[in-house]
Amino acid sequence: MAGSPELWARWGKFQKYEARGMKGAHALILELNRIVYTSGIKSPISSPRGQNARMHYLDSKAGREELLAQGVSARAMRSWFKGKSRPSKANLDRLDAAYWARRRVNLIRSGWLKRYLDNEGRGRRVEIYPVDQSAVPESRRRPNVNERSITVRYVWADMVDAWADQDADTMDEIWDDIISDLDSDYTAYAYVSSVGIGA
Repeated sequence: MAGSPELWARWGKFQKYEARGMKGAHALILELNRIVYTSGIKSPISSPRGQNARMHYLDSKAGREELLAQGVSARAMRSWFKGKSRPSKANLDRLDAAYWARRRVNLIRSGWLKRYLDNEGRGRRVEIYPVDQSAVPESRRRPNVNERSITVRYVWADMVDAWADQDADTMDEIWDDIISDLDSDYTAYAYVSSVGIGA
């Protein structure tokens, strides 16, 4: 496994006592997904406004190709874009999936996500929520594993590239880099409940 092999090895015995959490890298992936999926069209796909906004966003060669890839027929698309019909219930999910797929690609391609996270070199605060130890016998709990907050700089471009490429090994390495700045017991944060990236 990429990253620090010791990071996961030291955690192994503790995890068997029913601490609940996930790899920090996985939590980062979920948080990047949240940022992308909360920065788009707010109107729900079930509303005419939400449907129209998504169709407008996808009214391009790349957008139509994504709709086809999601299973929308060329005939249905022509009818939508000419205003002759509305998407069926089955096609609403396909329309929504196509919108988010294209938005993800565009946020990566345009560099918006990297610029947003880099914040002109100032970076972003990352809130780290430790694993849930409520099911761990008290004698086996790690003491003093509290919520932590750290300003993270310089890794955002590599992180977005790894996220875009679905490169879990590089995400592990980046998480290792982030938590190594915490303290000598940084391995306590190899696994977490979640992380939050501050605006």
